[in-house]
Amino acid sequence: MIKISPSILSADFANLKEEVISLEDAGADMLHIDIMDGHFVPEISFGPDIVRSMRKHTSLPFDVHLMIDKPELPISSYVDSGADMITIHPESTIHLHRTISKIKKLKVRAGVALLPATPISILEHIISEIDLVLVMTVNPGFAGQEFINNQLSKISALAEITKGREIMLSVDGGINKDTASLCYHAGATTLVSGSYIFNGDYREQIASLKSIE
Repeated sequence: MIKISPSILSADFANLKEEVISLEDAGADMLHIDIMDGHFVPEISFGPDIVRSMRKHTSLPFDVHLMIDKPELPISSYVDSGADMITIHPESTIHLHRTISKIKKLKVRAGVALLPATPISILEHIISEIDLVLVMTVNPGFAGQEFINNQLSKISALAEITKGREIMLSVDGGINKDTASLCYHAGATTLVSGSYIFNGDYREQIASLKSIE
């Protein structure tokens, strides 16, 4: 069954304790936490202290998605705050392999996120070092954007590349029941969803994504 990772970016920030508890009760498999710095992407979200505060209220794995310049600098802070996985963008760091190695040395999983225009070829020499590939099906920075359909071919190609490897193939952006089905059939193993889940009953919305065919 496909795994569902609600995006905290769409949560009620004034009630994060209740939100993470509700999401775990509703059947979420992990939580996707977008960290934005106002430079790599237009908006600003939150930092390690917020991650630490959420960690107290759920046992769900945290995928901390660093949409920031120079992610190698604060990685230790996010791991100390409770991250189980750190996902970074190749464009955000000069030394991608070194940054992936730093994540792995901290005993957490490492992910690489691909923007809509980022080619798969950038993974060629690090695919054996990572635990997750995140395909962005929107341009990051804002919740509620429309799904970019031409990313389905990228998902399919990555499904072939990651076949037989213990690598999660995750998709983030514009995920609802219809686009979830497209991603699933293209080969995705995990879906990140924000607006679709948070604009309805959490349990029903998560169940609808897990029941896609």
